[in-house]
Amino acid sequence: MSENVPRLELLRFLRRVQEQQLQQTDRWIAQQEQREASEARAALARPPVDPGWCVSYGIGADRRPIEVHIGDCGMAKHRKVVSQEDARRAIGEGVEACQFCRPDTALGLL
Repeated sequence: MSENVPRLELLRFLRRVQEQQLQQTDRWIAQQEQREASEARAALARPPVDPGWCVSYGIGADRRPIEVHIGDCGMAKHRKVVSQEDARRAIGEGVEACQFCRPDTALGLL
């Protein structure tokens, strides 16, 4: 069939198809830009996550405090969430600061 259609007409048809594909690609780009801008605005609107503070306790009858941690520290086991003031107080009273998350540095005690 293409043998009967002039080459110039085929090239014009190809150009129309490519223009449609380019327009579709431009729409996809615009949609993605809108999504990313919306996500960026949402991230800016979110308050920063406060990791909080926690104290890990020993096991057994006395369950004495062992270490103070930044709240999201993976090394904290058998823990209890505490306020920033309580974390400072615990370190001041001799409870060890975690060697991995360094809550003493984050609390400004070093």
